[in-house]
Amino acid sequence: MIVYHPAFDLYHCVYRLLQILTHFDKNEFVELDRLRIWDFYLLFPNQVQKITLRREEEDIRKLINFYITNEKNPYEDILDNRKMFERIKPYQLTAIKCLASYGIINKQYLAENRVTIVSKQLLQSYTSKFEPMTPKERNVIGLMTSHFYQVSMFGPHGLKAKTKLMESKYDAE
Repeated sequence: MIVYHPAFDLYHCVYRLLQILTHFDKNEFVELDRLRIWDFYLLFPNQVQKITLRREEEDIRKLINFYITNEKNPYEDILDNRKMFERIKPYQLTAIKCLASYGIINKQYLAENRVTIVSKQLLQSYTSKFEPMTPKERNVIGLMTSHFYQVSMFGPHGLKAKTKLMESKYDAE
């Protein structure tokens, strides 16, 4: 039996990354690993509930519980988030390189593990052809590009430590 899952679809990964990048201006940049983490949570929105938050971030927890409902979907059950994150890495990196080859993101910044938009108009020309996203997907992207954009990647309270998708034990703050 053949079972399709968007996690292993290169074109779906390009679609997700384009949707995330529409929330940025031309002069802004995002770290490559941060973009990969956001893509993971757009792909598996129910996993947002498992992000470790501090007491000061209780308002974010309330927003997550209210706007990103945890609906049971057997195709989104993941036994190990970190292993799944590593399994989709080749698809994510290939999709990012594809966007760079189309001239949507800057190749030079990509060499520095940063992603920045080259042409907002070109990005809009692609995303204007897409179907509207579901409210759950829009909520995940909104949360990731607002609150989790401001959170540092490193340290005991960084995005890597909060999500546990990447090793953060030996990172400097």
